[in-house]
Amino acid sequence: MNNAIFSRYLSKKMMNMNKTTLEQWALLQSVIDHGSFANAADAANRSQSSVSYNISLLQQRLGVDLLVPEGRRAVLTPAGAILLAQVRPLLRAFEYVEARAATLRTGRRVRLDLLVDTIFPRARLFPILRGFQQRYPLTQVHLTEVLNSETEHAGESQADLMVLSRRQDMAGRGQWLMNIDFVAVAHANHPLHQLPAPLSGEDLARYPLIRILDRDAARDERSATAEFWTFSTVEAAIEAVIYQVGYGWLPEERIAPQLADGSLKILPLSHGERRTTPLHLIIRHDITPPDEEVTTLAAMFRDGLPG
Repeated sequence: MNNAIFSRYLSKKMMNMNKTTLEQWALLQSVIDHGSFANAADAANRSQSSVSYNISLLQQRLGVDLLVPEGRRAVLTPAGAILLAQVRPLLRAFEYVEARAATLRTGRRVRLDLLVDTIFPRARLFPILRGFQQRYPLTQVHLTEVLNSETEHAGESQADLMVLSRRQDMAGRGQWLMNIDFVAVAHANHPLHQLPAPLSGEDLARYPLIRILDRDAARDERSATAEFWTFSTVEAAIEAVIYQVGYGWLPEERIAPQLADGSLKILPLSHGERRTTPLHLIIRHDITPPDEEVTTLAAMFRDGLPG
């Protein structure tokens, strides 16, 4: 074998050794999502040995351990977490491509991706989804909730329809949908309720503020040196206020039961106890014109009706 032939052979061999497939990465993600090879195999409707073989081949070709056993679960190694995070956008993109291909093939949408700010009222969201399901039983809705949609996450989304707290012109065509009222509240037994009304910024600064991620940061009425606790979900922030960790600005609709039974009380602030956050309904810009399913779901959000 001459040098040129050998070089081509070696190059081809190395390319084959380093090649990984999207299917292998998808199976790795499934193992993480479902906690084990057996559960991932059931979800993929294939044998456990097939899943194990593909994950083993993926690790072999990368030369990196991606998984480690932890009790009965399989968890990512630090290297696995880094690499899978790089691949996840590709997995989502291909899921979107496959769904679009199925829509073009059948003439009916089989999947609709919906991105909703977590402050959107649940009592309104799920009746809408139920009504849509009854009308389009063959269309799967993939719902993603975002805590703070005023970030670049919304602009990068593959969602067909979005309900966000800031209009994202780069993501699509948007219109005002509704306003969400936030109220300043504390537990009924919190010391702030013992102070004379109205409460000043100096009164508030004596106690921790419960914040929902960075949603309140830009308009926090307190000084940068005041104590605050930040939580990554609305539910956790509500629980923190209920347990008197501090006071907070919370979506009024989410705490309606606690306001009704008196366990939480609105704080009488000197500058007002309510804030309003607008939500916008956005249709992805490259859906031209929007298909029937997207148009219908958008109308259901606008009308606030389940069907």
